[in-house]
Amino acid sequence: MPTAVYFILDFDSTLVRVETLEVMAGFLPDSTAVKERIRMLTDAAMDGKLDFRTALAERLKILHVHRELLPQLIARLKNEISPSFVRNRAFLSAHAERIHVVTSGFRELVVPVAESLGLRASHVHANSLTFDSQGYVDGCDWRNPLSEDGGKPKVVASLKLPGEVVAVGDGWSDYEIYRAGAARRFYAFTENVRRERVVQIAERVAPSFDEVLYDCGFRGAVSYPKNRLKVLLLENIHADALAAFGQEGYAVETIPGSLDGAALAERLTDVAILGIRSKTQLTGKVLAPAKRLLAVGAFCIGTNQIDLIACERGGIAVFNAPFSNTRSVVELALAEVILLMRGIPEKMRLMDRGTWDKSAKGAHEVRGKRLGIIGYGNIGMQLSVLAESLGMEVCFYDVAEKLALGRAQKCGSLNEVLDISDAVTVHVDGRKENTNLIGAPEFARMRPGAVFLNLSRGHVVDLEALYEQLASGRLRGAVVDVFPEEPRANGEAFDHPLRKLPNALLTPHIGGSTLEAQQDIGHFVSNRIIDYINTGSTENSVNFPALRLPPQADAHRLIHVHENVPGILARINQTLAAHGTNILGQYLKTNERIGYVITDIDKNYSEAVITDIRQIPHTLRFRALY
Repeated sequence: MPTAVYFILDFDSTLVRVETLEVMAGFLPDSTAVKERIRMLTDAAMDGKLDFRTALAERLKILHVHRELLPQLIARLKNEISPSFVRNRAFLSAHAERIHVVTSGFRELVVPVAESLGLRASHVHANSLTFDSQGYVDGCDWRNPLSEDGGKPKVVASLKLPGEVVAVGDGWSDYEIYRAGAARRFYAFTENVRRERVVQIAERVAPSFDEVLYDCGFRGAVSYPKNRLKVLLLENIHADALAAFGQEGYAVETIPGSLDGAALAERLTDVAILGIRSKTQLTGKVLAPAKRLLAVGAFCIGTNQIDLIACERGGIAVFNAPFSNTRSVVELALAEVILLMRGIPEKMRLMDRGTWDKSAKGAHEVRGKRLGIIGYGNIGMQLSVLAESLGMEVCFYDVAEKLALGRAQKCGSLNEVLDISDAVTVHVDGRKENTNLIGAPEFARMRPGAVFLNLSRGHVVDLEALYEQLASGRLRGAVVDVFPEEPRANGEAFDHPLRKLPNALLTPHIGGSTLEAQQDIGHFVSNRIIDYINTGSTENSVNFPALRLPPQADAHRLIHVHENVPGILARINQTLAAHGTNILGQYLKTNERIGYVITDIDKNYSEAVITDIRQIPHTLRFRALY
């Protein structure tokens, strides 16, 4: 810690998450009404709208707490220490001689909490409670300057600290330390409460003590404050993802729809984590200005909308949710097979026009019919099992060797599936090779009266050819859930010739759009990214070598992404050796294009070693993690 810096810390809603007087009120029989009154008085004083001594006197007047309850109050306050101060307990203890707690709270309660963090009782400056003859709180020592307006600046000035003073607090009285010239810096502390009037006038805002330490140039419990990492979530990603990132302390912004290339590129200049779904096209050109981007979350199954190689070149890890919406897609596909086999789309159109058609003509059960599945991945396999449980016969084709589940029949070619199936459903990925996988020749092979479904990717099916088959009546019906071109946001206009056909059932890319699936995806992808940011683990990454890392054990972790060329690991170790840095653990994994090295080192190292590793040729991304 630089010799010239001293910290002045507030207590209520700063060092602890609560207001002490409100906690005291909780021990009273009519605590709800008392707590509300105390909260109103506290807010008025903290915002500078009420004379502080008046507010304090009014609050103490309605508190009737006995001395015997103080140990319980202290225990409660110790459980309410702000998380960022808990994280930085080692820093507080190591530098306690230059840290003072200045509060209008009460010494009897503050000192035990401060000491639990390694701070000194002699450096706690607070009011003192007074008690009546029966041991109940009846006020405080009104001679103490901390019981009056402007008391904090007076106390800090009286300390005559020989260096730069940094004040950290949530309220107006904390800002007054800076305004009176008793501190060189003031941080409006918002980890527990955000007082807008204080935030608006403060030059610096600290969502955590991590931010204070980093901004002042100190090495605290974390290598980089998470509030400085911006998360951008597009396309209505589930609120669970927003909550997960928010709880970690990231600055999160959401946009309901997708963004086009130029707009997205502009927004990415200061983004560290990007969350998208299927509509956003993340090209190399869009990624070019994204110099701070660490990770991309595809909150969906596919990643064809992402230039994975460009992400690799930028040292950007990509994560998706390959299994989270499988059940939702399968259920919809199975339901739509039933609807098509019963001729429901046509009957719905007739009902819309006011025509009653209660007939069984052309309506069939699915039992005994053959379902042909093109693409036997996670969705195809689960659909196979459920369709078979309804009494359907199942056949499938996949370019990869797949083990048939249940009684499903594996076919040797796509054409074989088309030749023998009563219903054909497509579940392939979006690679370019699958463009127009099903076109006029393939439809011509299907049985007259068969039905067809596409819930995979829009470019997989030639929709003009499908239109001809449906319009002629050769195919009984079809479901299309995905289209080559789709609106960017809900509410935008959509039109397609298939809309005019009574035997076409069109849905707006909702195969995986259930609350359950979106919640699972939001939870899964956000947690994979958080794990990557926190530990460097690349498990389930689409484009990075997969490494599941053990927790850091009293070490700092160096994360190095580089082009997969010979000698990088040797250069890293040579650099560490040159600086006398002790290696506690090391992990390396590569793929065709990049290498990923994790090195755990002893905490005592020169900052020059970080600079030198960053300058190793072929480095794509480097960060120190602790």
